[in-house]
Amino acid sequence: MKKVGIVLMCLLMPAASMAAEQIKSTQSVQKAAQNTTLSVDVLWKLSRIGNPIISPNGEFIIAPVTQYDVPEDKGATQLWLFDKDGKGQRPITAKGLRASEPTFSPDGKTLAFVSKRDKDEAGQVYLLPMDKAGEAQRVTEVSGGVKGIKWVGDNIYFISNVFPNKNWDEMSVQLKANKDTKVSAHQWNALPFSSFDHWIDEDREAHVFSIPAKGGDIAAITQPLNKQLPRSSQSSGNYDISPDGKLIAFNSNGWDNQVDPKIDIFMATIGSGKVENLTAKNEAPDTNPTFSPDGKTLAFTRQLIHGFYADTANLVLLDVKKRSEKVITTDWDRSVARFSWTVNNKGFYAAIDDAATRRIFHISAKNGKVKPITKQTNFGAPAIANDGTIVAANDSFLYPARLVKINPKNGKTTRLDSFNDDVLADVDMGTYESVTYKGYNDEDVQMWVHYPPGFDKSKKYPLMMLIHGGPHSAISDGFHYRWNAQTFASWGYVTAWPNFHGSNSFGQDYTDSINPDWKNKSLEDVFKATDWFKAKDWIDNERLVAGGASYGGYLSSIILGQKDQPFNALFIHAAVYNMYSQMAADFSVHSTRFGDYWDNPEIYKSISPHYGAENFDTPTLVVHGQLDYRVPVGQGFELFRTLQTKGIESRMIYFPDENHWIMKPNNSIYWYNEVEKWMNQHAEPGAK
Repeated sequence: MKKVGIVLMCLLMPAASMAAEQIKSTQSVQKAAQNTTLSVDVLWKLSRIGNPIISPNGEFIIAPVTQYDVPEDKGATQLWLFDKDGKGQRPITAKGLRASEPTFSPDGKTLAFVSKRDKDEAGQVYLLPMDKAGEAQRVTEVSGGVKGIKWVGDNIYFISNVFPNKNWDEMSVQLKANKDTKVSAHQWNALPFSSFDHWIDEDREAHVFSIPAKGGDIAAITQPLNKQLPRSSQSSGNYDISPDGKLIAFNSNGWDNQVDPKIDIFMATIGSGKVENLTAKNEAPDTNPTFSPDGKTLAFTRQLIHGFYADTANLVLLDVKKRSEKVITTDWDRSVARFSWTVNNKGFYAAIDDAATRRIFHISAKNGKVKPITKQTNFGAPAIANDGTIVAANDSFLYPARLVKINPKNGKTTRLDSFNDDVLADVDMGTYESVTYKGYNDEDVQMWVHYPPGFDKSKKYPLMMLIHGGPHSAISDGFHYRWNAQTFASWGYVTAWPNFHGSNSFGQDYTDSINPDWKNKSLEDVFKATDWFKAKDWIDNERLVAGGASYGGYLSSIILGQKDQPFNALFIHAAVYNMYSQMAADFSVHSTRFGDYWDNPEIYKSISPHYGAENFDTPTLVVHGQLDYRVPVGQGFELFRTLQTKGIESRMIYFPDENHWIMKPNNSIYWYNEVEKWMNQHAEPGAK
């Protein structure tokens, strides 16, 4: 019947129209044939948009955009200017360099940012006028580099790591000597010694400094107070300057113990030499100090359980003059993060994790009342102009970050960029959905299910069970580059991300339910998620595989030690395998809250994966990076040696130049391809 219809239509068409229709038809067929899936090669073609900023008058919107050159194995970040009506975009910093931390002057006429250019030994502050053409001009020449910039009044503030007893010239001499020395040794007399992928120099401290925006002498802000910023990492979120430029509020360790630092908020009148600990009574972290636009109130987030990084963070308001404080979100079981004051001092907009989705919320400063603004998909930190315009990055499982304007009344978005449309035009992304199943103790567990392109429920597919890290880091509805479920699905698998017990964004009780027993509840959740799939007609129960990284690698190692576990093969990346030797890391897991292994050995013995080695019998791919100081590389080699000793089919992939994550383009491509080969070997992909 279809052929007859085509013939009749052709007989009624003029010759020219017939030819045009044939060309159009041919082009459609060719385009369909060119359709591709979200492969790892596509992932590395995508431009990655960071969190935007907006000028006070709402005229200028800036966001960093990172693009990668795979053959050169490197990326570069430019700052782009976007029209507020979404009609145009253009780069405003040079290609091939890195530019970060865009910050507007108070009048919005000048942009400050951090970049390393020409003969810079480290990143410096550069200024670019917004109202006329011109080259960016360097403001700082700090030998140790700058980060965490803010612009208040006539001054630019920044963080730099300095030798406490040396001036800038002496700093330069010392850094050059360190660079030129033939001695490679590091030395420590106290903790911390590392953070994620870098060693911490015991001889240097992180401090806040200022410099006039027009150039001039650098002033030390926190150094005279004898209080340094947290040693493990620092950013602009660690401090704030009052709008009048008179006060600084900043994070520092509130006691002498550097093994278990107590992160407090200190405040000082700049230049006074006197400092006050505002949060001395709370042993858990108080972070993100942020002055209100009128300078009368300091907002910050507070946790209450020392040693539990995923404890609920409440929003606290401190009256700067009276020093009285008020916790305003105690009736809301979510952690406040990524918040910004509204211009009228009456509230906040914040991007907060809620039930596996990062939504924009409004929080009233008067009574803590919380109002959701957005619904589906993830949003980054909101930027707010004086006229109330809100912009943010927005992404989902099916599209990478986009720049959007948000209507605060109804949450509707207007897209302002056009990045990646050309790359994704012919990509079949597959589909996904959120489901709820019964997990541990018959309690509800949320799970994301991803279906491969062309999914047909009348056929049977293999399952790839993905186990997220953290463990208190729920997988939310956003675009993930390192573990992209749609990329895995494109190989011909149904893939799943269960947000098992311990995942954040579902309330304090759910998040804390797996402490100190990291093992049993989340393990049961994963097995019951697998049972949920096995009951579906479209899953082939003979083709089941699983894997995860960090805590996900830990739980995969636990699965490896279970008798009669359901998976044909496992993929274990950056796993905590031995809870005792994890003490060599920059993060010792349970020691702060529940005691060290010599104090409570039974805790560690009951949950350490290496005690299940006698039951290992599943083919396993092990991956680890040398520069992983969060979970040291010995964990991976210990697991691999155990598997090999037991004669179990196994493979070890070692990256000498990667950390806890696989970051470099070619290493990432290799990683994805090797994982695909391993999974295909043990669970044939595609529908049957």
